[in-house]
Amino acid sequence: MLVLTRKSGEGLWIGDDIRIQVLEVREGQVRIGIDAPEEKGIYRNELYERIRKLNMQASRTSKDDLDSL
Repeated sequence: MLVLTRKSGEGLWIGDDIRIQVLEVREGQVRIGIDAPEEKGIYRNELYERIRKLNMQASRTSKDDLDSL
């Protein structure tokens, strides 16, 4: 994991097409802006983990489960 220190207004690039900028630091929270192509999925960690869990459950669905629907 790369760990960086950035101040408000500073940012970084991931590749040539994703820019992340620190917008504000206040009361223990950091607001960030992400500029990326629309086809890139950007998810909060808790949402990404939920999607991953649901996809794993769906991949275990059997033909009998589908036939019962």
